[in-house]
Amino acid sequence: IYAVGFLARPIGAAIFGHFGDRIGRKSTLIATLLVMGIATFLVALVPTYDQIGIWGAVILTVLRFIQGIGVGGEWGGSVLMSMEWARSNRSRGFIASWPQFGVPCGLFLANLAVLVVSRMSGEQFLHWGWRVPFLFSLLLVAVGLYIRLGILETPVFARILAERRVERAPIREVLRRHPREIVLSMFARMAEQAPFYIFTAFVFAYGVGTLKLPRDFLLVSVLSASVVSFVSIPLFGHISDLIGRTKMYMLGAVVTGVFGFIYFGMLGSGNRILIFLAIVLSLIPHDMLYGPQAALIAESFKGRVRYSGASLGYQLASVIAGGPAPFIAAWLFARYQSAYAIGVYIAACGVVSVLATSRMTDYAGKDLEGDFE
Repeated sequence: IYAVGFLARPIGAAIFGHFGDRIGRKSTLIATLLVMGIATFLVALVPTYDQIGIWGAVILTVLRFIQGIGVGGEWGGSVLMSMEWARSNRSRGFIASWPQFGVPCGLFLANLAVLVVSRMSGEQFLHWGWRVPFLFSLLLVAVGLYIRLGILETPVFARILAERRVERAPIREVLRRHPREIVLSMFARMAEQAPFYIFTAFVFAYGVGTLKLPRDFLLVSVLSASVVSFVSIPLFGHISDLIGRTKMYMLGAVVTGVFGFIYFGMLGSGNRILIFLAIVLSLIPHDMLYGPQAALIAESFKGRVRYSGASLGYQLASVIAGGPAPFIAAWLFARYQSAYAIGVYIAACGVVSVLATSRMTDYAGKDLEGDFE
């Protein structure tokens, strides 16, 4: 069920990328929100195995797939809605980094929700407690819908529409004209995606199962790390406006690759303070990549196919790096009986990202206004 959502993301990127480049960023963003939100809310209403047997798991898998479809189209639209409204070419990295806030916000709310419902008895949690966070997701959908209905279409797409230069088949066109940019964007994310899921997901299995740490301690640590990201993501987005996207990104990939060894060394120390610091600091190297990443990827594609290209490049990385990362980390630890084997994996991802990013064009500060062809 976990993997299904990741596999659905590139499909959602293709579907909503097509419409985002055909009918506009705003309308498509409203659609992705509804798809994600309704699917998430319906998870709370899925009958139990005792009630409908295996069909409960089938329904949950279908909803997870639909949710992944929505997620696949969400990122590209939200980034373009911000970046294409940037008033200055010299602030696109900073402006485009703000939609990235969705990740630490989601991480904060998810860990907070688990902390709250974990106070219930085991029977209460299994019977109805686990459904509560999914029910509350409807409130977030309502707030998001209210905001998105009130925004205007981006000046870039409005101009494309006014000049009747809308691409008839954007997915086909971006695959024909920008395959290199899609592949490079995908591999550039290796050092960001894989470590993120190791630092925020695998750490629970490793911390509880191997280090015998309380789950609540880990939840508070990851929650605290997400708060740090509220500052570090826009900070590194801004720095990319000053020194360039590729320089900032490659520096982040190198730091992340090195930090993997430091991270597991601190976790293995047995000292609660060092463990807490390791988890809290883990998202700073990640944010050195995630802050400039939105602009780095989106700027790589022409305006007429930007939604399609950016979405595909971004979401394909979820399949090859993000989704498998916790499982690869678990396998490496079981195989070598050393967390440093996972550090080698993170370092390898860093090398891949550096190589891919070094081949990407840096558009920081450059004018993209007439970039429609």
